[in-house]
Amino acid sequence: MAFRGWKRLLLLGRQNTFAKAWRSRRGGLPLRWKRCCHWSAGKSLDPEVRAFLEENTEVTSSGHLTPEIRLRLLTPRCRFWREKPDLWPYGDPFWAIYWPGGQALSRYILDNPRVVKGRSVLDLGSGCGATAIAAVMSGASQVLANDIDPIAGVAMILNCELNHLNPFPITIKNIINSEAGNWDLIVLGDMFYDEQLADGLHHWLRKCIRIQQTEVLIGDPGRHQFLSHSIRSQLHKVIEYSLPEYTRQENNGLTSSIVWSYQPSNSLENC
Repeated sequence: MAFRGWKRLLLLGRQNTFAKAWRSRRGGLPLRWKRCCHWSAGKSLDPEVRAFLEENTEVTSSGHLTPEIRLRLLTPRCRFWREKPDLWPYGDPFWAIYWPGGQALSRYILDNPRVVKGRSVLDLGSGCGATAIAAVMSGASQVLANDIDPIAGVAMILNCELNHLNPFPITIKNIINSEAGNWDLIVLGDMFYDEQLADGLHHWLRKCIRIQQTEVLIGDPGRHQFLSHSIRSQLHKVIEYSLPEYTRQENNGLTSSIVWSYQPSNSLENC
């Protein structure tokens, strides 16, 4: 099965596996990564993992909304675009796709640096790290990237290197339902693909806003699971971007992606 077919499988089915990992505390990390829950600048990478990712991804900045940002992604020129998914030695590489919600968030931050300038930013479900990178480029005072996949953490550091940035701190654990951190801004893209995960996000984000007065921006291209969730009534559209042709083809014909501001009503804030 080619990776293109694998990606469709991720979109339609394997998301459930990933959602279960988000709902668990540890996310089912391999044993060798159990102690590797946080990266900071200067921490060395596993040379074997680094070499594998460098060999099996392509550095690209085209076909997406943010040509300013270079990323290591899986593309048609990569071996695993054609190989059977079972030959990939790590967890499903959600991080190796630049999803449209993340693209919209990154584009918005680059075009509107005042949104993050001098502020602390949490990038939840960071994946390839593009939105965190955009925040650093735009003057955020503090950035923390979060993803439960430790290989995503390695990819983020490689992507920082590509963009001549010092790696930002990365936490590799499920922080949903944890204590509300003191962040000025939380950004998350393409996270509403499972109803139970979406419910957990809704509750936790509402708590962050109520306790810390955190601002929340969500990127999503209009997937059914997102538009049909109850959080939709608490969102205010910030901006909509037309997706480049390559991204449309990668995402089953989705044509645009939207940045939303999450602003729960007073009655919900007290829930």
